[in-house]
Amino acid sequence: MNLVSQEKSVRALLKFGITQLREAHVPSFTLAAELLLLHVFGRDRTWIYAHPEEIISAGDAARYLALIARRAAGEPTQYLTSKQEFWGLEFEVTPDVLIPRPETEHLIEVALDRLAVRELRAGRRQTLSGEGLKIADVGTGSGCIAVSLAKDLPGAMIFATDISPKALAVARRNAARHGFSDRIQFVECDLLNDFDQVASHESPSFDLIVSNPPYVGRRETATLPREVREHEPEVALYGGEEGYELYAALIAQSARRLKPGGILILELGHDSLSAVKPLLDAAHWTNVGVTKDLAGIPRVLAAEKL
Repeated sequence: MNLVSQEKSVRALLKFGITQLREAHVPSFTLAAELLLLHVFGRDRTWIYAHPEEIISAGDAARYLALIARRAAGEPTQYLTSKQEFWGLEFEVTPDVLIPRPETEHLIEVALDRLAVRELRAGRRQTLSGEGLKIADVGTGSGCIAVSLAKDLPGAMIFATDISPKALAVARRNAARHGFSDRIQFVECDLLNDFDQVASHESPSFDLIVSNPPYVGRRETATLPREVREHEPEVALYGGEEGYELYAALIAQSARRLKPGGILILELGHDSLSAVKPLLDAAHWTNVGVTKDLAGIPRVLAAEKL
């Protein structure tokens, strides 16, 4: 079926795209075909199904079919459309950053819950604005965590670090897009190493450190979906041979950087809890807690500095 050489309706294009992706064993092939169509036409899903017989120009059809071919070859939909939703916001994503996952939203939930509990224990009013808080998002990638916290904590000052200057460029654009450039400082460093030297002003002690660090083990590479294995940035993906090697340094650095009573929130790999939780020893940490994701996997590890 050569759709480029004949008149094409919305219905015909979508049907063709779905078929191509299904035959390529693409996960959620119908959704992917729809999202790519929406991206090409700049429309919403309601328009697609309200105008199934509308004729599409040859140029737009060719653009769509080219994207379908790339998705069938393994490129993630989010990199083809350059966007992904997270915490109710739309973020730019490129192959320089990991694609934000729904399970990472648990980091935001736990952070906000922990801060609210801290306010309650201190006898302060329960309107959590983040006034005066200093927060670090370590390994910010697209900036989705930093920007989401800036949205929910309008009084907080946030420092977002990443080892990749290309990732920081994406994160800066996302902060500007949502109007938070004045409240998020982006710092190029490895975890929190050399933070003092590269931050633009005096290094703070933090009330909250949150991180979704690289936690996939290189030994797992062959088991990863091709979309992840072949397209997402290795520096943001792999945490060592086992996957949990970065946590020891991150926890030690956080112990030095947090104020007493400060909160550390970490995303975990699917089997890393047993290796990471013992690092939160009783000499520095209290109120250690684990939150499971919707699949029942321990996903978030939280603790407070003594």
